[in-house]
Amino acid sequence: MEDNVKSDKQSVDLPVLVISGGLLLLFVVVALINQQFITNVVNNSFSFSVKYFGPIFQFVMIGTFFIALYLGFSKYGRIRLGNMDQPEISTFKWVSIIMCTLLAGGGVFWAAAEPLNHFLTVPPHFDNVSAGTQEAVTPALATSFVDWGFLAWAILGTLGTFVFMYAHYHKGAPLKPRALLYPFFGNKIMKNSALGTFVDAFSIISVAAGTIGPIGFLGLQAGYGVNALFGIPNTFLVQSLIIIILVAVAAISAVTGIHKGIQFLSSYNVILALFLIGTVLVVGPGLFLFNSYLESFGMYVQNFISMNTFRGDKAWLSGWTVFFFAWFLGYGPMMAIFVGRISRGRTIREIVTAVAVIAPVVTTFWFTVVGGTGIFQEIANPGSVSEALASNGAPAAMVAITQQLPFGTILGFLFLIATIVFVLTTTDSMSLTISMAITGNGDPSKYLRVFWAILMGIVATVLLAIGESSISALQSFIVVAAVPVSLLLLTTFWTAPLVCRKLAREQQIDQVRTVNVSQKEATGYEELAR
Repeated sequence: MEDNVKSDKQSVDLPVLVISGGLLLLFVVVALINQQFITNVVNNSFSFSVKYFGPIFQFVMIGTFFIALYLGFSKYGRIRLGNMDQPEISTFKWVSIIMCTLLAGGGVFWAAAEPLNHFLTVPPHFDNVSAGTQEAVTPALATSFVDWGFLAWAILGTLGTFVFMYAHYHKGAPLKPRALLYPFFGNKIMKNSALGTFVDAFSIISVAAGTIGPIGFLGLQAGYGVNALFGIPNTFLVQSLIIIILVAVAAISAVTGIHKGIQFLSSYNVILALFLIGTVLVVGPGLFLFNSYLESFGMYVQNFISMNTFRGDKAWLSGWTVFFFAWFLGYGPMMAIFVGRISRGRTIREIVTAVAVIAPVVTTFWFTVVGGTGIFQEIANPGSVSEALASNGAPAAMVAITQQLPFGTILGFLFLIATIVFVLTTTDSMSLTISMAITGNGDPSKYLRVFWAILMGIVATVLLAIGESSISALQSFIVVAAVPVSLLLLTTFWTAPLVCRKLAREQQIDQVRTVNVSQKEATGYEELAR
């Protein structure tokens, strides 16, 4: 069966479409009329959300990770999801799609800038370390791991994914964010429900804002990159053309679906990323990077609880850890749908291992290779990266790093391509996932997929025309949208284990284990008898 609940006729949820699309367009219109007003509203809402919900964001993130580990590596790990006996997608392609979609452009955009920022301005929980020194390297990388490590990945594709896959593939519920509440309300939440409409709309708004931001910043980064590498003027026209090309390819990829465009782009981009990692290790400071990774990862693991629950400097947290946690929380429901859609036939243990263990380990190493190289260059030649970062912002960091390596222009171009494809795969995947959420169908209308890809591209371009601060305001709005989404994801602390217990009974997980033990005992008795 291709899709357990695939309906013969597509049904667009108009209230959800109007609310989610309408509010995004309203944001753009108000920004066009009065940019300062929208900036003030978002900033005030942002401050309120960070102050009162920052601790909740951190609690939801860390709780999700530990509950996911328990479910993945207990007897429940053997539960197979999606009503399929074997995986629908090969392991390499499956992991590639997960990495490219969930890492997004931020993984390249911030991989260069964040470690260097923490190196130049030491995070407050390491206030005894002098900035810009050798001893600041490990804390800088370890802090980046907090923002992009185990917790960030776990919230995107574990507990929520289990609940979605149970509700959709095993109980026939439509593929909508409100399905997270299915264990509480059953089919009532899936019908014309005000609560269900609110959950769907805000989940879509949150993930759309989180995708539009990287699209806009990609225009800035790619525009700066082609100017620095090839001398092409960094104008709004060039930035817009880059976004138009990206959106066009993303729309085509979304239309062809998971098994063609999305899978193709993800697989080849992972190969390109692995090539870049290997090249930088060979031509760059390989030994420094390996040593830094071991020390930083060790510090991250050793201080895991204290670093992830740090509340000592609320201003710093709002710019880094709480901001990123809110960003990932905002993606949570929609990413859970997407991971569930590509994970049919996988066991809970496979999903937890891929999403919450392998992916963060790879991501932290990627941050070490990219950001660590920049730190090494800054130590050897102060100002070589930091001046570009200070004068031209985060987009300049990657270019400054690559230009100091052998074959700098070629490597800079390849890193730029990797950045574009990372954002592209997120755009096409989220266009598909938003369309699934609006129709409740695993194979939504191609026109709807194209509509959302184009809408996000248009919004990003308009905000870019208004000014970079408008894109930053939209990014800040993610934190506001994460407030209701975090409360929604908090319910999975109870529903995910509940779903696992039900599926364990249905799949006779306990009985299988008993039979296996009995068979081993019987075999032992036979051997003794002989």
